[in-house]
Amino acid sequence: MPKKKTGARKKAENRREREKQLRASRSTVDLAKHPCNASMECDKCQRRQKNRAFCYFCNAVQKLPICAQCGKTKCMMKSSDCVIKHAGVYSTGLAMVGAICDFCEAWVCHGRKCLSTHACACPLTDAECVECERGVWDHGGRIFSCSFCHNFLCEDDQFEHQASCQVLEAETFKCVSCNRLGQHSCLRCKACFCDEHTRSKVFKQEKGKQPPCPKCGHETQETKDLSMSTRSLKFGRQAGAEEGDGASGYDAYWKNLSSDKYGDASYHEEEEEYEAEDDEEEEDEGGKDSDAESSDLFTNLNLGRTYASGYAHFEEQED
Repeated sequence: MPKKKTGARKKAENRREREKQLRASRSTVDLAKHPCNASMECDKCQRRQKNRAFCYFCNAVQKLPICAQCGKTKCMMKSSDCVIKHAGVYSTGLAMVGAICDFCEAWVCHGRKCLSTHACACPLTDAECVECERGVWDHGGRIFSCSFCHNFLCEDDQFEHQASCQVLEAETFKCVSCNRLGQHSCLRCKACFCDEHTRSKVFKQEKGKQPPCPKCGHETQETKDLSMSTRSLKFGRQAGAEEGDGASGYDAYWKNLSSDKYGDASYHEEEEEYEAEDDEEEEDEGGKDSDAESSDLFTNLNLGRTYASGYAHFEEQED
């Protein structure tokens, strides 16, 4: 029988477990809360953007740069970690920085730990938006990670991508390799796998985690825990829905196609009839208008005494 744990021993074990979790949480910082991806407002143009050494819009240098690793704006020399010694003096601005990261385009302070570890642990090393394929240097916004497939997203495409991320590249929830129902889904490959086909010789499953995808190695999730939907395409036999007379499939497709053709033909015939009637009405109105105009021209015309007026014989008698 093992010895019974005392209260002090239980407290010590719980303390060690909490410290272990705290160390793990410090090493894995959320991408949206990381200092190199923090929100910054330019001092000159007042535009909000990602933390950068130079403004993306006006290329101005910021007065208070933020370290991309530790997030501080002032070095108070509490430890001997600084590469540049400044005993008794607080350094801010460009006196605090030591380098610019090539991946996140942000300042790194002159601390020895930040300078030696940030380049290897920068979370934006391969940060390219999966939708528009733009990197950190190609746009001024922040970088985010998709909640489902964990791919990088820019600030413009994050909501649109996450709204359509849980859509499979298949018409059913069946496994890609067999005909059984896929219980595990990979949100990067957009495919389902059964229990048997999630076992891969290349990617090993870690203890206490979901099985990896046999294609890309990304951790899968259970399909029942997701709001997955299938791809729906309307072409060919799938374009015609079932009607009251029972026509579906290819019959409904050709029936709908023929009805559309006849409908277009009748529509064009009606249009031609309407156009012909409009032309006739315009011609009739044009003829009436022309007669009225010609009669108006000769109303005030005076030709004097003529035979047509009946006054010509009076002139002859006078002569």
